[in-house]
Amino acid sequence: MSIVTRFAPSPTGYLHLGHAASALFAWRQAREAGGRFLLRLEDIDPTRCRPEYAAGILEDLAWLGLDWDGPVRVQSEHLAEYRAVLDALGARGLVYPCFCTRAAIQREVAEAAAAPHAPDGSLRYPGTCRGLSADERRSRIAAGAPHALRLDVEAAIREVGTPLSFAEAGRGRIVCTPEQFGDVVLARRDAPASYHLCVTHDDALQGVTLVTRGIDLLPATHLHRLLQALMGWPEPAYAHHRLLIDASGRRLAKRDRAATLRALRAEGCTPEAVRGLAQSQ
Repeated sequence: MSIVTRFAPSPTGYLHLGHAASALFAWRQAREAGGRFLLRLEDIDPTRCRPEYAAGILEDLAWLGLDWDGPVRVQSEHLAEYRAVLDALGARGLVYPCFCTRAAIQREVAEAAAAPHAPDGSLRYPGTCRGLSADERRSRIAAGAPHALRLDVEAAIREVGTPLSFAEAGRGRIVCTPEQFGDVVLARRDAPASYHLCVTHDDALQGVTLVTRGIDLLPATHLHRLLQALMGWPEPAYAHHRLLIDASGRRLAKRDRAATLRALRAEGCTPEAVRGLAQSQ
């Protein structure tokens, strides 16, 4: 089977050296195996994603010498597809509306003896709205109450019925424990579909056979395998790579103003030099 990989950045800022390393990692995996390398823009968040950043991503990758196969998939152009997945899960009783604010969740969890956390460090939702009656849900929605849509993870696990696992490069098969996330948000008013839903949908749709991404996203794979099993989507293999860090030991990140590729280019760095930096750290 031919390898299909992808690089899927969010256009919330310009690419930095860490992005270059991730893109190169996926690109090499595909090209060295004679496979396909796809580019996807994960621009679901309308409050943070900008057209200039999207254009900058394509410009920076081309400057680095990376090519991709087929058209770029832009997630904001496919909201109806993600809505269809939410509707399908909802029809099976696996999604419910949650009317809790972030502040309310924090207060409720803080009152617990030991506040449970999800793998990403966030407070794990205690399931406050899971037990609301259908009438109560309809009444609140009709009244215009703001709400998010959450996956009932315990019900989803029961429906799948069999233990899940995934193949991780260099580590063999890893047993999945999606319950560690609690009932995750799959959609909210300011973001019509979550990263978890969109990435698993698109990987299946685009025929991705090898998901490459940073090691910080390895825990999310437990949840992604649950969504794949629920929707009957194929299971890809995974290769989570190490993250680039700065001189202080912190991973390179947009929020920390990591040097962008365009800034390095303006300083006179060549594509070859940037590729060497990205692959050597």
